[in-house]
Amino acid sequence: MRKLFGTDGVRGIANIHPMTVETAMKIGRAVAYIFKNQKGRRHRILIGKDTRLSCYMLENALAAGICSMGADVLLVGPMPTPAIAFLTANMRADAGVVISASHNPFQDNGIKLFSGNGFKLPDEIEGKVEGLMDSPVLINGQPTGEHVGKAFRIDDAQGRYVVFLKQTFPKELTLDGLRIVIDCANGATYKVAPAVFEELGADVIKLGIAPNGTNINEDCGALYPESIRQAVLDNSAHMGIAFDGDGDRVIVVDERGRVVDGDHIMAICAKHLMAENKLRNNTLVATVMSNIGLEFALEGMGGRLLRTKVGDRYVVEAMREGGYNFGGEQSGHIIFLDYMTTGDGILAALQLLAIMQLTGLPLSELAMVMESMPQVLYNLRTKNRKSLHEIKGLDEVQKKFLNELKGRGRILIRPSGTEPLMRIMVEGEDRDHINLVAQAIMEYIAMDCGQQTDN
Repeated sequence: MRKLFGTDGVRGIANIHPMTVETAMKIGRAVAYIFKNQKGRRHRILIGKDTRLSCYMLENALAAGICSMGADVLLVGPMPTPAIAFLTANMRADAGVVISASHNPFQDNGIKLFSGNGFKLPDEIEGKVEGLMDSPVLINGQPTGEHVGKAFRIDDAQGRYVVFLKQTFPKELTLDGLRIVIDCANGATYKVAPAVFEELGADVIKLGIAPNGTNINEDCGALYPESIRQAVLDNSAHMGIAFDGDGDRVIVVDERGRVVDGDHIMAICAKHLMAENKLRNNTLVATVMSNIGLEFALEGMGGRLLRTKVGDRYVVEAMREGGYNFGGEQSGHIIFLDYMTTGDGILAALQLLAIMQLTGLPLSELAMVMESMPQVLYNLRTKNRKSLHEIKGLDEVQKKFLNELKGRGRILIRPSGTEPLMRIMVEGEDRDHINLVAQAIMEYIAMDCGQQTDN
């Protein structure tokens, strides 16, 4: 069973277990061991990072671990997570590693792994990495002499990725005449994103492009759209685009300064794909956290929503298994599987801008394709961690309240994977009613698990 790896790699406070140089070196050695193949060439593992101060030490530790197992390292520096996925496959590397804690504050860091085809590693392979980290197999397998690995800096990595992104934008279109604001969160997109949008012709107002190692995600980016909202209004921009620290997700702001979340972005893009007969099986894949309004919008278009558990990796797995090509999360991970193997904020923004150019409609009008239902989310801190089936009578309670919602609402109850918390989410047409439903469910669970609510 995995203990270090969560839904998106290993993550924690840098320089405190598990995010230490010792752990990074062990992961590097284990990854190199697993991905050694029989192709008769030196094995190569690509490493990218975001702009956190701690990335330097973790990058060197990972590289040392990989080289100690006889594989070579390709270093690309600060680059978005999807860029590492793309470059790993594009450069025919055996695996890719991203050093980033995504939207977390700068003192945190993380390690995410990609296979040679650019997809995140499945749970079982991550489990295999964990199992090898302290195994004598690695110690006994260390090469010597000329078989020790080397590290190389790849200077044209940014250019390769910029060219790829521009190729996903319709060749007959440009961004001429559009004024857009971008907020790179002082993170991994700070060089790539301005280059892409400017080369396509947009007038770009840039925020969050001065990383100093400690200001990544600090009151900026996808988690804090207030500054980009104001910049859109101040500059009469057509659109605002905010990325998170590693660039795999995006939140946008329309020309009126209103935030457009991942659900609305998916609804807009799904409608366009369906009109072009390019949405496979007329199905959009999203997680259980997407608003029921997205479900209603798709039904109205003649499509359907397929839900997965939380985590963009699970969205991608469902897409690959079912043969679907579009999906994402409410938080802004948007996955166009025809182009990219993981969520890509810049790519998603480009597809949205293409729809605006093709239709001639402003983002505010496009976003009217769906209406979000009121949603409440509560955390119930419990004395005991229990699975849902261990709470006697909970199914009957849920069914009772679902009947009250009359098919126009949704109830989601899920235990936290890391804390003694039960998360209760309720959606419906009447906010006062869904609040009462959520509180009643919390009280019922609290009676069984013993503790009070902690909103």
